[in-house]
Amino acid sequence: MASKERIQRLKDDTRSNILEASIKIVKEEGWQALSMRKIADKIEYTAPIIYEYFANKDAILNELTRQGYVQLGELMEAAKNKYTDPAEQLEAMWLAYWNFAFAEKELYQVMYGVEVNCCAFENSCPDMKAPSNMIWDKIAEIIPEEKRTDEYVDRKYYSFWSVVHGLISINMTRKFTSEELNRQVLKDAISGIINSMK
Repeated sequence: MASKERIQRLKDDTRSNILEASIKIVKEEGWQALSMRKIADKIEYTAPIIYEYFANKDAILNELTRQGYVQLGELMEAAKNKYTDPAEQLEAMWLAYWNFAFAEKELYQVMYGVEVNCCAFENSCPDMKAPSNMIWDKIAEIIPEEKRTDEYVDRKYYSFWSVVHGLISINMTRKFTSEELNRQVLKDAISGIINSMK
C-alpha cells in the first residue's frame, strides 16, 4: 500500500511540476512561447513523459484555467467573509478579483483571453462558475425584492464585469494611468453600480 501511495505522490508531484514549469515559461517569455518541448526541457524530462499527464498544450491550459478559477473563488470568498454588509461584501469581492488579476496576471490572461486565446473550458465546470455565482448571488441579495428578476440581476452583473474586466484589460495591455487613479476609478464604478441597485 505504501508503495502505491508513493507512486501516486510522485505522479502528483510530476503533474504539479509540469504546471509550475508552464507558468514559469509564460512569466519569462509570454504565452506564445509555451510548448510541450519547452516544458519538458524546463523540468528536465522527455516530451513523451509530459504527454502521459496532459494530452496536449490545451489540456495544460485547461488545468491552469481551472486552477485560476479555484484560486479566484477562494480569494473572493475570503474577501466577502471580512464583512457582514452585503454592499461591502460585493465591493470586497470585486477588489479581490482586481487584485487577483494583477497578482496572477498570467492565469487571468488565460482565464479571460487577455492577450492570449483562452481555452475552450467547459462552461458547466463548477470551478469556473463559482466566482461569478458568488457575485450574482450577492447582487441578487442587494437588489430590492420588487426589482429583483434574473434579467435585472444579469444586467447588473454584466455592468460590473464589463467595467472591472475592461479596466483590468486596458491596464494589462497598455498602462495609461497611475495605480492610485485606477483604483479610484474602480471604486467609483463599483459604488455607482451598487447605489443604482438600491
